[in-house]
Amino acid sequence: MVLGRLKVKDDKVVDIDNNDAPVLLRGAAIGGWMNMENFITGYAGHEREHRAALLDVLGKDNYDYFFDELLGHFFTEADARYFASLGLNCIRIPFNYQHFEDDMNPRVLKPEGFKHLDRVIELCAQANIYTILDMHAVPGGQNPDWHSDNPTNHAAFWDHKDFQDRTIWLWKELAHHYKDHSCVAGYNPLNEPADPEYTRLATFYDRIEHEIRATDPDHILWLDGNTFAMEWKGFTHILPNCVYSLHDYSTMGFPTGDRFKGTEEQHSRLEQQFLRKCEFMRLHGCPIWNGEFGPVYANPNDDDGGGDDGADFPTINEERIALLGAQLQIYARYDTHWSIWLYKDIGLQGMVHTAPHSPWNTLIQPFLQKKRATQADAWGKVPSAEVDAVINPLVDWLDTCTAGIKTMYPPVWDTRRQVTRLINEGLLSKALAREFAELFAGKTLEELSELAASFNFENCVQREVLNRTLQQAA
Repeated sequence: MVLGRLKVKDDKVVDIDNNDAPVLLRGAAIGGWMNMENFITGYAGHEREHRAALLDVLGKDNYDYFFDELLGHFFTEADARYFASLGLNCIRIPFNYQHFEDDMNPRVLKPEGFKHLDRVIELCAQANIYTILDMHAVPGGQNPDWHSDNPTNHAAFWDHKDFQDRTIWLWKELAHHYKDHSCVAGYNPLNEPADPEYTRLATFYDRIEHEIRATDPDHILWLDGNTFAMEWKGFTHILPNCVYSLHDYSTMGFPTGDRFKGTEEQHSRLEQQFLRKCEFMRLHGCPIWNGEFGPVYANPNDDDGGGDDGADFPTINEERIALLGAQLQIYARYDTHWSIWLYKDIGLQGMVHTAPHSPWNTLIQPFLQKKRATQADAWGKVPSAEVDAVINPLVDWLDTCTAGIKTMYPPVWDTRRQVTRLINEGLLSKALAREFAELFAGKTLEELSELAASFNFENCVQREVLNRTLQQAA
């Protein structure tokens, strides 16, 4: 079966090769694969720091071998078959621009970047799964966070036209490569942009839409809102053949948030949060895509007394699955396309995850405990009295210095988040990058292959309750 070409028609996505039959895309993202993230595979800091440290420890040949093995095992034909068996029909593929271009050799395409991307797109097509290409990390960083591989805490993408020009150049190269692929549902040019001035994002979308259309006039563009895909200030119009995207995480799905008890107030809060984020789409009568959402999950090892207590992990996970179910019901009411975060990881959030006693998890487990204790990762962190004792006095002091610190961009970050982004997730996590890499020192090629194979579907565990919930919603 050949997947039909998709287009936007009013507030629907339709298959123009099947009499404009409406299509709802529902699936997940392969986060942590061609755009690596610390909590997904376990390292500390940012992908560029992780790779630099491993290159130094392993040497070029072993480094290249290891990452090729990891990319190969992370998503295979078995993954595509399993994903399709759940009735899911779309995979969002986050990738880092550095697979295709080097900062020290800009605007020179690296053709080897297509090796695994082409492979996975074809595997998905064979399983009747659409793919959306998501540039999760762009030159300069479109937001100040780890998932854009930005270690500086400053989104320089918005201040330097050349970063924007390079991003457009690369998207034109990608559009040229994939313009005839009907199995590609379209292009997601920027993940979770964060423009403090609220004017440059919409202008950039106007520009990149025009430039991509000159190469590929047909594919849908999937456009994230500003401030991590949560707001639309500065947007005045919609572009043709575009779907606009929000991200709809709930704090009730995380260790530091309120627990979900299914109260009327909590259900109302979920719906109002969603409606606020998609007000722009509903006003303009265009399709809605929830590009990311989903809770994290507790496990028996979370027994350090903070957040997700190990003894209570089954109840916590039942609550978070119930939360997810409530969100999926809301999305169904509003004909929302959705892509849960995420497909595969080491056990925090994925539909599929590495086995607890796999070679990978066994090797890195002590390091994970250290990251957890120090809150070196932002995602899924648990409360820590030790960290509070260090950070809270600094936060209190900063708040007395100026009221302005509480109104700094992004508005979803309070003073504590600004501080921990700089200290725990920046300075500390960067220092930990080498410590993680040293775990791989002296590994033979066979051992590196065994570690990478921990991510092979056949060696992984399915999070069955989560996947049944998604299957029922799909």
